[in-house]
Amino acid sequence: MTPKLRCLLVDDEPPALDILQTYIEATPMLEIAGACHHAMAAFEFIQQNHVDLIFLDINMPKLTGIDFLRALPSPPKVIFTTAHRDYAVDGFDLGAVDYLLKPYSLDRFLRAVHRAINPEQKHQAVANRESLATENERFLYVRADRKMVKIMVEEIRYIESLKDYVRIFLPEKQVITKQTITALEEMLPEHDFMRIHRSFIVALNKIDSYNLNSVFIGKTELPIGPLYKHELAKKLNTHIRP
Repeated sequence: MTPKLRCLLVDDEPPALDILQTYIEATPMLEIAGACHHAMAAFEFIQQNHVDLIFLDINMPKLTGIDFLRALPSPPKVIFTTAHRDYAVDGFDLGAVDYLLKPYSLDRFLRAVHRAINPEQKHQAVANRESLATENERFLYVRADRKMVKIMVEEIRYIESLKDYVRIFLPEKQVITKQTITALEEMLPEHDFMRIHRSFIVALNKIDSYNLNSVFIGKTELPIGPLYKHELAKKLNTHIRP
C-alpha cells in the first residue's frame, strides 16, 4: 500500500483550515500531520515532525508564506493557497507544486494534489502562470448549521457583518456563518467583490445603481463608507466625488 502524504496546513483563517481539512479527509492518499495559524508555528512544527506536503497561505501576519518558504533549507513540497493571484509568479519561482486561488473547488484541489504525487507533471503547474488570469473557481464552502455549506460565488449578492458572524445574501436564501467579514473577503475573487463599508461586501456585477453615499442592489440600499468611496469609483470605472 502506498503511504499517505503527511500534510501540514498553514493559514491564519480558521474557515480556510476547515475547508482544507474537509478536502483532505475526502482524499485517501492524504493525511493531516498538523495545522498552524501562522508561519512561525509551522517553522517549529517542521523541525519536530515529518511533513511531505504543505498547504501554505501567503498573506499571513508576522511572516508571509513566501518568506517562510525561502527560509526553509530543504522544504517539502508546497501548494500555495491564497486569495491574491499577484503572488503566483513568486510562488512558482520558489518551486511550488501548484497555486490554488481562493475560493477553489474540490476538483481543482485534487488536480494540485495529483501534481504533488506526480512530480514529472510539474511543468503543468508552471503553465498555470498563464491560466491564473482566466481561472474562475465558482464555489466555496462555509460552516453553517453544523455542516459545510456550498455557496455558489456567482449567486452572492452581498454580505453583511454581524460582529463575529456574517450573513451571506443569495437570491433565494441567506446563510449565516461564524467568521469575520475580513476572513470571508479573503476567500472571494477580488476583481468581482468589494468591501464598500466596514459592515458590507458587494458583488460588483449585482449593483443596479449608486449615488454619493449608497449602492442599490434591487430594492436594497447599502451604505458606502467614506474610506471606500475612492476605490469603489475605480472599480466602477467612474468617479464618486466627496
